Amino acid sequence: MTVLSAAPLLALATLGEAAQLAPPLGPCSGPNCPSTWGPPHTGPFIGSDASIHVYVGGDYLVRQNAAEAEGKVVVVGDLDINKANGGAFNMGVVGVGSMVTPPSGTDHVTVGGSVSMDASQGNPSKLFLGGYYVDGTTVHTTWGNLKYGTTLTGAYDITPDGKAIKDAAAIDEFSGLTPVIEDHSSCMGRQTANGTWADDGSTVTFTGDGTSARQIFDYPGNIGSASAAKGIAFAGIPAGATVIVNMTGSDVLINTNSGTAQEGDPLTALRPNLMWNFPTATNVVVSGQAQFQGSIMAGNPASSTTLSNPGTNGRVYLAGSLLQQGSAGTEIHNYPFNGDLPDCDTSPSPSPSDSGSPSPSPSPSPSDSPSPSPSDSGSPSASPSPSGSPSPSPSPSRSTGPAPSPSGSSSTPAGPPLPDTGDDLMAPAAGAAALLLGLGGAVIALARRGRGRHS
Repeated sequence: MTVLSAAPLLALATLGEAAQLAPPLGPCSGPNCPSTWGPPHTGPFIGSDASIHVYVGGDYLVRQNAAEAEGKVVVVGDLDINKANGGAFNMGVVGVGSMVTPPSGTDHVTVGGSVSMDASQGNPSKLFLGGYYVDGTTVHTTWGNLKYGTTLTGAYDITPDGKAIKDAAAIDEFSGLTPVIEDHSSCMGRQTANGTWADDGSTVTFTGDGTSARQIFDYPGNIGSASAAKGIAFAGIPAGATVIVNMTGSDVLINTNSGTAQEGDPLTALRPNLMWNFPTATNVVVSGQAQFQGSIMAGNPASSTTLSNPGTNGRVYLAGSLLQQGSAGTEIHNYPFNGDLPDCDTSPSPSPSDSGSPSPSPSPSPSDSPSPSPSDSGSPSASPSPSGSPSPSPSPSRSTGPAPSPSGSSSTPAGPPLPDTGDDLMAPAAGAAALLLGLGGAVIALARRGRGRHS
């Protein structure tokens, strides 16, 4: 459980040279970025974001009962969707998320290699791209393309006028981002920590210096274990500060139940400027029953990152590969990273002399917690071990896009425009909404969405 209480406003001291990540990474870009980003919900669309939300320098594997990846997705290697019970995997536009989509008419998913959906079971895995929601009698549609480099096999459904397009050169404009992610991750990892941490056995609390524009922490172990989650809390963080947590191990696990994604949660307030950095890890696992808050960067091209928590709320920038899996609809929700990162070309380590400004939006509220002693520097033990058995989740109902090639396996009509709610889950996207664990009992108003079902 996250333990945080209100704290007085703290002045910011500036640190070294800093800048936001350059497009197409980092903050929201394009003319329709929303001024505020609400909690994950089912609709309506509140804006569009042309920046990359999920970048994978290696392969992207979808397993178990993973459900959705919102926002613009770029995969340098292969995209392989093979869910334990089959069914839909939504990309770009999702049933539950920030409802900030990639711009309509653009490439929502770009894959340098192959795209494959497993068809070996009665309910084959199926990729859904684009979507709509209904507001009274008005249908609001967002559509986009799937670009792939080599082969496309299995079933998929793309909202018109989106298409599946073979284009080996489509990845070229993005593949150079892998060394950019490596450099940023390495640079963050080399910064001098100005914050401390303490583990009281149930919660790891990161305590900042109260004034710096960049709050930097080095954490050498795991948070939680394969069998037990731990809370995450922050204290002494000035409003608007960029928060960088360098997880310095090579085999790193975060198993936490902290994070609801709801307004009023201090972790939600920190999210736009919070970066979890894994500069050297070869194996990263984020698990637990939380709506995990903050962006993730893994700078090792040989690394594999596993997301098996119900929701990840923030950018996911990986030089290596991604495994998205979980027993209950694991989702990635589109939220920007607005923080200012150090510039190692001019400032190898933070210094209080130069000027810099914190991120422009939204500013996190300062937080405090029962003030831990930084002297407890023990790190929890355990090796990452994702777990969970697949369980059914809803299936989308929407229009059918172009037939796949070159496998000859075609997509079939998915049913009427509005979803059949079925007898195992609530109305459109309610199944996914129910998986937003830790929402404090808040009820999410459900709009009827043609993209809201996944199975």
